[in-house]
Amino acid sequence: MNRGLSRREFLTRAAAGAVAVGARQGQPVKAGQSTFRSGTAGESRDLAGLTMQWCPSGRFVMGSPANEVGRRPDEAQATVTLSRGFWMARHEVTQDQWLRVMSAFPDKLPSAVWGEGPSMPVYWISFLEAEGFCRRVTERAHAAGTLPKSWEFRIPSEAQWEYACRAGTTTATAFGDALDIRAANFLGDSERAPDAAALKRAGPVGSYRANAWGLFDMHGNIFEWCRDWYHDRLPGGTDPDLYEVRGVPNRDGSYSRVRRGGAWNDPQWACRSALRLRYEPERRSDHIGFRVAVVEVS
Repeated sequence: MNRGLSRREFLTRAAAGAVAVGARQGQPVKAGQSTFRSGTAGESRDLAGLTMQWCPSGRFVMGSPANEVGRRPDEAQATVTLSRGFWMARHEVTQDQWLRVMSAFPDKLPSAVWGEGPSMPVYWISFLEAEGFCRRVTERAHAAGTLPKSWEFRIPSEAQWEYACRAGTTTATAFGDALDIRAANFLGDSERAPDAAALKRAGPVGSYRANAWGLFDMHGNIFEWCRDWYHDRLPGGTDPDLYEVRGVPNRDGSYSRVRRGGAWNDPQWACRSALRLRYEPERRSDHIGFRVAVVEVS
């Protein structure tokens, strides 16, 4: 929270600032306009009040090699081809952006304990609620003419997320095999002995290093939802998307979506590019939020 503002004042000001998402945009784009795509990795574009970075089509190896420190059994490598480029949000969705689109938080309010303020990432958001944000932004951008009808905001697939996170790298993180505490918001090498410089809560988005494609906080800060159901093996192939294919059930018979990236309360191994964990889509947490992608759907 900004100094001098009470929690009530912050929430009131942010909610009062809710405006049509397209209001902050430039000239409307013509539906189907080919120039909506980019040919340059990391090119920026403002869409519906969100700054997006271009991720070009390409091929990469998803998962981690057998000798990577912290590797888990569900990270067996698979070659993936993404036949279409897409836009990925430069930052995780912030508390201010959430309120401007959705007007209110769905459950618990942000807290100073976990990170509170307009530029902090939003959390206590379920996968289903994150999808609702994407639908609303898409509807407003289509209505404003700033987004071609053949494109929409979505939660990224696992393949899109890891591809964007790696940004052409093959190491454990986008910054090498070791993650420096100055490069990301995480606990440090050990969960039992946190680094003295660890923030121990979410921080303002964009406070640490960006990867080669201009994306911030892909490692640490908060976990981010992916649209795939959790499977114990990566699918590989061309444009893998397991949104509708349920995978491994949990012990109680429920199913989980995937979360990626690690969080402020995780050690280094949990913030690797290939790290993948499950979480039920109806649940919320103090360290899980999301970022959006803009993808071509037809």
